[in-house]
Order: sequence, then C-alpha cells, then structure tokens
Amino acid sequence: MRRLLPTLALAVAGVASCADAAAAGPTVGSKRFTESYILGEILAQVSSGKHRPGLGNTAILVEALKNGAIDVYPEYTGTIAKEVLKSEQRLDLRGLNRQLEPLGLAAGYPLGFANSYALGMKRVSAEKLSLKTITDLSRRSELRLGLSHEFLGRRDGWPGLKSEYALPQAPRGLDHGLAYEALAAGEIDVIDLYSTDAKIARYDIAVLADDRGFFPPYDAVLLYRREAVQRFPQAFQAFGKLKIDEATMVRLNARAELDKLAFADVAREFLGSEVQTRKGFWGALFAPDFFRLLGEHVALVFGSLVAAIAIGVPLGIAAAKVRGIAQPVLVTTGLVQTIPSLALLAFLIPLTGTIGVWPALIALFLYALLPITRNTHAGLTQVPKGLKQAGTALGLTPMLVMREVEIPLALPTILAGVKTSAVINVGTATIAAFIGAGGFGERISQGLALNDHTVLLAGALPAAALALVVHVLFELAERSLIRIPLSRR
Repeated sequence: MRRLLPTLALAVAGVASCADAAAAGPTVGSKRFTESYILGEILAQVSSGKHRPGLGNTAILVEALKNGAIDVYPEYTGTIAKEVLKSEQRLDLRGLNRQLEPLGLAAGYPLGFANSYALGMKRVSAEKLSLKTITDLSRRSELRLGLSHEFLGRRDGWPGLKSEYALPQAPRGLDHGLAYEALAAGEIDVIDLYSTDAKIARYDIAVLADDRGFFPPYDAVLLYRREAVQRFPQAFQAFGKLKIDEATMVRLNARAELDKLAFADVAREFLGSEVQTRKGFWGALFAPDFFRLLGEHVALVFGSLVAAIAIGVPLGIAAAKVRGIAQPVLVTTGLVQTIPSLALLAFLIPLTGTIGVWPALIALFLYALLPITRNTHAGLTQVPKGLKQAGTALGLTPMLVMREVEIPLALPTILAGVKTSAVINVGTATIAAFIGAGGFGERISQGLALNDHTVLLAGALPAAALALVVHVLFELAERSLIRIPLSRR
C-alpha cells in the first residue's frame, strides 16, 4: 500500500495535467458567472490554451495567478483597484500596473466594454414606489434585498454601499444565477446586477441610478502574470486583437443565459467557428466532455480513498490497541467532518500554494478518514476476547493474533467504512470543480451560473449514478468476502 500510494497520487495529478500538457497556450481562469465563463472560453480558444472555468471569487483567482496555477483571467479595473490592491483611489491602467508590479502581475489588453455593478428591481415596483436612485432605497427599509455572496463581502459591494447611502436593509445571500428568477417570483425586491446582464431586458428590470457615484469604473481588461507575456507572445498578440463592445457582450451573455448555448459554443460563435446546437438533455449529458469529467471525478474519489485507507486503517488499529488514544483519534477525525467543504478548500489553496487537484485530494482524503478509522476501531474492538485468547493459547504472538484472527474478523466492518467513504467522496468531489479540479461539478457550477436545470442534471445525475455504481461494487466485494473461509482471508 505504501508503495502504491505515491504512484496513484501522481496518476491522479496526471489526469489534470494531461490537458495542460496538450495545450500549447496559457492557462486561462474564470470566475463563476456567465460573462467570465464566456470570456475565459474566448481567451482559451484564440490562444490554444487551457481553460479552468468557475474557479470562484477574486481572491482565489489572484492566488492562482500568484502561484502560477493560471496565467491570465478576465477582470475589471474597479475590482482590481478595490479588491486586489485594496485601494480607495480610482486608478487608471498605469496606476494599477504600478501597484501590481511588486506582485508579479499586470493588467492590460482592454476588451472594449465596461461591466459595472448596479442595483435593480422590477420596473413595475420601482414606478409604483417612485424609486429611481439608490438614495431612494434608504427610505424603504421594508424592501427585501437578495445580493450575490461576493457582492456582500466586497469593499466595493454591500459594506461600502450601505455606509455610503445609509441603507437600512438586511440583505440575503443569493447565487447570482438564481437572483432574477427569485425577483420575478416576488421572493425578493432588489438584486445586484452586472450592467451587461442579458436578463435585465428580459425581466424588465429598472436599474437604480448610482447618484453618489459610489461604484468605480469597471472596464474589462486582462489580469495576468508579467512573465506570461514572454512565455506566450503569440497568445497575447491574439488577446490584443480582441474587441468586444457592450452590445456584443450583452448578446453573448444572452446566447448562454437565454438561448442555453454552452459557453464554449458561445465563444466559437463569436470567433466565427461552426457551432452544433445541443440536442436536449441527452446531448447535454453525453457532451464531448463527458469522459474527461468522468475520468477526473473517478481519479479524485479513488486517489483520495487510497490515501485515506493507507492512513485511516493504521489510525484505527492504533486507536483499538493503544490505551488512551481512541477518543482523541476519533474526535479529531470527526472534527474534520464539521468543516464546510468550500471553507476547507479555500484554506488549502494558500497552504498548498496551488489550486486544482492537490487541494481537492487533500480535502477529500480528510473527509474520508472518519468512516475508515471509526470502522477499523469498531471492528477490532468487537472481536470476542475468547478468540484472541485461543490464538494466544496456540502460541501465536500478539502480532500474529492480530494478522490471523482480528483483522480477518474485522475486515467486513472495515470494508463497510471504506464503502461509506467512497460513496460520500463521490458527492463531495463535485465541490472540487470550484477550485479547478474538474469532475462533474464543472457542469453543476455552470448550471448554477445559468440557472439551467438541464446542465445541472447533466452534472448531478452522472455523479449520483457513479455513487450508486461504487456502492454496488463494494456490496459485491463484501458479499464475496463473507463467502471466503476465515483461513483464506
């Protein structure tokens, strides 16, 4: 097992790195909203690069740039100033680059449009309440605000906006992809918008004027590693030729959000390539990325499972055999289960210095420990004392008693713990897509961004089916083990 673990771990990392090796261009990142997905695909396609979609918020993308996990991603000047540089000044590109230089980063290659934050509500409601500006909201404490999670925590988001306008409301956190539908359903009254959102017109949203000029300019640019320009000169030449005006960006967003075209196909259409229309649910389920996502998902699950077996079984044996450490071991492994998966992944990114496979593997390994350790401990402690004493009476050493009597008798219980960990990890592995580790979580993340139930199901159902297959395989293994005589185990 010890010899096998490093080999398997490297094989798992290889699943993620194969695509990178095949890509001749830079690694492009993107955030978890429609426009960023589309721009990331455009950048990857014009540069023959690799796209790591939906990596999360600004902090994760910037960390990925710093440690070289990605080379470039689409960003906005206001976000760079406020969130990356923590500056209260309104900086132009020259000012941004002066402060980005010590970080080894640079901003440039303007794309030709701006995408500002705004607040909006249904036009009928705005007219009924005579609301035209954000200042008007301060007089309506009864209004229910539903704001995206990133906006709630950003310096140029809710905290600053609330202070600037003395807004009395207590907003709810809501995924941006679901906000428009919640507004239309009357569950909330006000949402945060991106000015290039395609759904503004569709849902007849009134955009409230930022009458105090709180939001800075948000010109779309590229944020990239300085040395990447030398490594990928042709790619950055291609980036320099990209020009997208605001009307075009709204149209591209509409193709994804309203026409349900895949992000990659929206990019191909923009670049003049032929696009094949997706054929319903089955077309989405067995899209060209199916086997890549399946391979990544399986590798994450079983790579982490092997590591958890290699550590969890010895921990369980130690807990059963060494007086006084059972509770500390079981409590410690149990505490890991209480840590939210996204929080653990976010913590592991700076700890490992990378995004993608390795933080995901470590997180899944930690989550798999408890069932394996607990079942190993339980299986050994439940072996009857009489059988252990019989082995000793036959002249077996304590080590031989464990190997020939206790472990074989405890094996079904241990295997049940391994099965539980494997099935749980199939579901938990979908979260790994949020840090670029791949798997069926990619589709779930994209489906949430678009509020597209077809894409969501195309990611959720294969993951559920995989969990069922894993469960059945372990059930068959357990039954086979029961039929094997104890002397042959």
